[in-house]
Amino acid sequence: MADQTNVSSDLIWEICRPNNAYLVKRKSAGGSQFSKDPLNLTNKHSRKYAGFVNSKAVGLLPAEKGGVTLITKRTKHQNRPAANRHEVTFAGNKSGPKVYKGIVNYTAKQNYRADLRQEAVARASAIRESGRSKKDVPEKKVRGAKAKAAKKEDS
Repeated sequence: MADQTNVSSDLIWEICRPNNAYLVKRKSAGGSQFSKDPLNLTNKHSRKYAGFVNSKAVGLLPAEKGGVTLITKRTKHQNRPAANRHEVTFAGNKSGPKVYKGIVNYTAKQNYRADLRQEAVARASAIRESGRSKKDVPEKKVRGAKAKAAKKEDS
């Protein structure tokens, strides 16, 4: 009983919605509002994705060598912020589908929100893609009449 909060998550959201530490407001782009919350998978400022409000939340961060760290919020220690996070790291040497399956299986076995699974896989995919180095763009070859003219100049 002592681990339960006395305030509902809906009330916390209504109080923290207009101003909180994770909120990023932009007057340009139509007054968009984003979130810097590490437990927010889409970075949208909304009740559904707000990790600090929900009792069960999932977040993904980049790890070393192209890996992905899955962060989950425990319901057991809601009043102890240092103890209510659990981290699992998926190594970068694993294939993409194995990492995505591991994320889905972990969240399903721990009874985390099924509506966030697709967003979690999309976020993991974006993190892995951003960690890869881009290939150099090859130099464009001159073709057609310009190629013939260049060949005549060289000889």
